[in-house]
Amino acid sequence: MSTLTPTLLVTGASRGIGRAICEKLLRQDCRVIGIARHSPAQEMAHQNLVLEALDLSRLDQLPEAVRALGKRFPAIDGIICNAGQGRFGSLEEFSPAQVRALIDLNLTSQILLVREFLAAFKTRGRGDIIFMGSESALAGGRKGAVYSATKFGLRGLTQSLREECAGSGVRVGIINPGMVQSDFFNNLGFQPGDESDAHLLPSDVAEAVWLMLSARPGAAIDEINLSPQKKVIQFRKPS
Repeated sequence: MSTLTPTLLVTGASRGIGRAICEKLLRQDCRVIGIARHSPAQEMAHQNLVLEALDLSRLDQLPEAVRALGKRFPAIDGIICNAGQGRFGSLEEFSPAQVRALIDLNLTSQILLVREFLAAFKTRGRGDIIFMGSESALAGGRKGAVYSATKFGLRGLTQSLREECAGSGVRVGIINPGMVQSDFFNNLGFQPGDESDAHLLPSDVAEAVWLMLSARPGAAIDEINLSPQKKVIQFRKPS
């Protein structure tokens, strides 16, 4: 990352991990362009923060929207691809539309977003790309087939881009968090444990992002696997 004040693009910026990443970057005097599906909370207002409403799941409109964003903010130094959704169940419980929607948001949109900036990063000879993976990118589990497929795909994308970009000065990495205490689980039938060593906090993931970004030029942290000390899953009773 440049020693000058960097400008970083963060997707899924309005809540949870994305919001924590934005707050961490702003504390480090970065300029942040935050993208969210819905208008982000007004209390996030900051002189170095620009908030943009953009639905990454609308793939037919995404490339054009991202190109327009790049023209408005030509000095973007890095991208943190954090936006995503969790949906779990046996494969046969998913409709074809639900399968498509999860893959579109968690994987395809990330590919299209990065594609629009990659050539400029390579030409400039620097840039950071960080993907938000998951422990589900490391091992599949029951009722996680489609979600894990998207995260395994994201990890494969990261590894391939890492090799492709190594000679250009562009760094590519992925963070694979375990269960984070956030609203990710609001509409799911399970959640992490309540004890402090049974879940991660969004700020833990934000610190890992900063660790990657702040590595000296020429050094790249390819992958961080971040877990709570204990793995505890609590299942909600059906309402």
